[in-house]
This record gives sequence, structure tokens and C-alpha cells, in this order.
Amino acid sequence: MADQAASRPEIVAVYAAGLVQGVALVTFPAASSILTSPDYYGLTSTAYGGLFLPQAVAAISGALAGAGLTRRYGVKRIFLAGLVADVASMSLLVVSQLFIGDGPLPYAMLLLATTFLGIGFGLVVPAINTLASAFFAAAADRAVLYLNALLGLGTALAPVLVAIFVGLGVWWGLPAVVAVLLVALIGASVGLPLRAGGAPGPGAAPGDASARPRQALPTRFWLFAAFALLYGVVETMNGNWATLFMTRDVGAPTATASIALTAFWGMVTVGRVAFAAIERRFPETNTYRLLPFVAAVALVVIAGLPSGSDAAAIAAFGLAGLGCSALLPLTISFGQRGLVAMGASVAAVLIAFYQIGYGLSAFGVGPLVDSAGIGLPSIYRATAIVAVVLGVLSFAVVRSGRPVAAVQSIDRSGREAAGEEGTHGA
Repeated sequence: MADQAASRPEIVAVYAAGLVQGVALVTFPAASSILTSPDYYGLTSTAYGGLFLPQAVAAISGALAGAGLTRRYGVKRIFLAGLVADVASMSLLVVSQLFIGDGPLPYAMLLLATTFLGIGFGLVVPAINTLASAFFAAAADRAVLYLNALLGLGTALAPVLVAIFVGLGVWWGLPAVVAVLLVALIGASVGLPLRAGGAPGPGAAPGDASARPRQALPTRFWLFAAFALLYGVVETMNGNWATLFMTRDVGAPTATASIALTAFWGMVTVGRVAFAAIERRFPETNTYRLLPFVAAVALVVIAGLPSGSDAAAIAAFGLAGLGCSALLPLTISFGQRGLVAMGASVAAVLIAFYQIGYGLSAFGVGPLVDSAGIGLPSIYRATAIVAVVLGVLSFAVVRSGRPVAAVQSIDRSGREAAGEEGTHGA
């Protein structure tokens, strides 16, 4: 049940932002065949991967700066600023295709576009995660999972929509539509309160969690940060490189490669909804421990796929999507529960570390392929090891995700029980 302080339009705006942000986020990877085609931008693997470096840096900077800016200006202004940056990104992508063939200008425009996209992602995603948790405080885990399911739905729709627009001969139609939707969302959100704590007044209201004074990072935070970073590596290896892997290593046509990317993001969405729905019968802590190993199995399968195995590749990327599905939203919700002293900064800082992993995977793979001559199958195999490490870390994160008071209570109960045993033994 929604918090009474949150109106229905606020909830719709926040969850709609998750959907549109998801589409915007995957527009560049979904258009990888256009970006790397000699008939269009003609980018090499290194140049293509390089597009995502400024995106990652901007997202990290946006998320980290956003935590402090939210305390000063309030979550609403940060949310709107992020949406404006997304509009700039999509607009630049559309305009860049008018300058194809004009030397380095189109690539410079693409770099600027991904920079704005990173800023938008770094500001919007922590803001909407914080708002969703506040709107549904009694069921924060499910609220965050459903929000991220909509973000995942957006990422699943992007490759399908790109394929449709490519078929129509106007591949740039998707970023143009996304820009229009973002402008509409900004217009609808301007008049809404959008406060994380529901307290009245502009900016960081006293009741807003983001208004808490800056705190030093607790030691247990670094477990969450390490998990978010490594998860970023695993997710991005699938989300950014699936299309090129399908076309170059599996030999699939572009349309089939888009289906594989859709299968990945589609199963990310399905998993988030499904695991939220079965939370009472299959606790989210068990989900969290299981999914990294599912992702590891999928990555091993992907690495071993022979040329021509289109159907198996689509299924494997779908399994990888299931393995990734609930991990990031649960990391955020566990962090918000176990790192209460950090307030609204939790989501922002964890998104920043996730983006570090994103940058490592998005940018680092290109030079490995072009310069070092390492094939994508080998890189997928190495990523499977990263997923196994995630599985090991998940056990420690689950325990650290308990509220501090609960952990102290458990420890105290254990000591008392041990004391009673000692007394009876004596």
C-alpha cells in the first residue's frame, strides 16, 4: 500500500521515469549495428566501447554529486535535472546522424550524447529508487524490484524498437520518440511534490531522508560497493556486447542479434517481477544468493556457443538476464536497510559503483578485442568467474543488509544463549 504522503500522479511519474530511462539507457547498445556499420558511423570495437567511457564517468559523477545536491536542493530538482540531461542525450544522437561523413564531428557528438546520458542515469536512477522506497516504506524491497522491473522493461523494448525503426529506414526514430516522452514527463512532473520523506516545503525538507548530515562510509558499505561494481561488469558484458557477439561470433543476422539482446533484458524484467511476486514463498535473501550462480552458468554456455547456434544463444542470453534480474535492486534495498546512517545517499553511491563496473566492461572489452586479439567468448568465460565471485559475496551482503539493530539483537541473543549454555554446563 502506498504511503499516504505520495499521490497517485507522483507514483506514476516515478515509475514512468523508470520505464523511459530504461529505453534511453539501451538505445546506444541496441543501435550498435548502426554505430559499427561502415554504411553509417563505421566505429571499430574500441571506438564503440569508448562511447561508454564518458557515460560511465558522468554517471558516477552524477550519482556521487547527486547525493550531496539532493541534500541541498531536494530530490525533485535532481530528478528533473536528470530528465533534462536525458533529453539532451537523445537529441544529440538524433542530430549526429546528419553529420555522418564529416570527419570526427559525429563521433564527438556521440561522446557528448553518452556523457549526457550518464548524467541523466546518475541523477534519475538513485532519485527514483529513493522515492519508490519512501512511497512504499512498508514494502520497500518489492517497490524497488517493481520499479527496476519497469526500467528493465524499457531496456528490453529498446532493441525491438530499434529493429522496427531500422526496418522503416529511420533508425533515429527511437531516440526522437524517447526525447518527446522525456519532455512530456518533465512537464507532468514539474507540479508534483516528489519528496522522499513526505515533509512539506521546498528543497531538502526536514523529513526528507536526503536532508540528513553527511556521514562517513561505514565499513560494511564496501561489501555492497564491491558487489555493485562486479555486478556492473556482468550485466554490461551481456547488455552492451551481446549484439556484436551474436553477429560476429555466432554469425546471426542483425534482427536475430536484437532478439538476443531483447531476451536478456526481457528476462531481467521477468525475473524482477517474478521474484517480487514470490517473495513470501521464496525469500529475497535466497534469490540473492542463487542468481549469481545462474548468471555464471549462462555465461559459460554463451562462451561455448558455436557459429550458427542462434536459438541456443537467445536462450542463453535469456538465462543470463534471469541471473542478473533482481541483483542490483536488491543490493540497493538491502543497502538502504542495512546502511540507515547514509540515508538517501545509499542508492546514489551504489549506482556510482555499479557504473564503475559498467565502465570497465563497456570500455575495456574493445581494446581487448581489437588490440590484444582476445575473442569475446574468452571474455564471457572470464566474466563467468566474476559471477561466481558475486555468488560468494552475496552471502556476506545478505547479512550486512540486515538493519544494524537486528544484527545487534541476533548477536546479543547468541551471546546470551551461549552464556546460558555455559551456566547450565557449569
